[in-house]
Amino acid sequence: MSRTRAARSAVAALFVIALGVSVAGCGSGAAKPATPPPDISAAASTPAAPDAAAPLPASKPVRVRIPAAGVDASPILDLGLAADGTVEVPSVADADRIGWYDKGVTPGQTGPAVLIGHFDTVKGPAVLKNVSQVKVGDTVSVTRADGRTAEFKVRALEQVDKKTFPTQKVYGDTDRPELRVITCGGELTGGHRPDNIILYADLVA
Repeated sequence: MSRTRAARSAVAALFVIALGVSVAGCGSGAAKPATPPPDISAAASTPAAPDAAAPLPASKPVRVRIPAAGVDASPILDLGLAADGTVEVPSVADADRIGWYDKGVTPGQTGPAVLIGHFDTVKGPAVLKNVSQVKVGDTVSVTRADGRTAEFKVRALEQVDKKTFPTQKVYGDTDRPELRVITCGGELTGGHRPDNIILYADLVA
């Protein structure tokens, strides 16, 4: 692991661990909000791939494809931290786009790269509206600015209450290239969805 990458990953982890960061902002006040995905908290999972692909150098993501969910999103937004210390989410105007948490590693580097998208907004269904179609073993492809495509395989899916978001598990450093895709879930409560849905994936090519 390079000293630069390790330092950046450590700083990112300290930010999110100190703040207990979850992903807020999903929800709908529309007359016909998107139907929430079924609770996947008990979804099956498999161990991390025994033969991980070699890590890639840093390069920003430019396109994300999740075939099982019908996602083909480009360009990718850069997301940092909001003024209140929470992780930024795409705006309502960008509900059809995926964002990358730029305080962490880029997809394919050693560590957990984090992608974030809406399930729905006040305008209705958004880019990750079909997240319930994703299963363990499905692929997530991330095209990078250097022209290479990082291929990930989904290892596990988890649905958690935002109040008990697993910050260390999601943002904590890892010794292999991994990916997290985060959106919202659960039945609307006060115009917002109370849960986060998290996809965990490993670099395979």
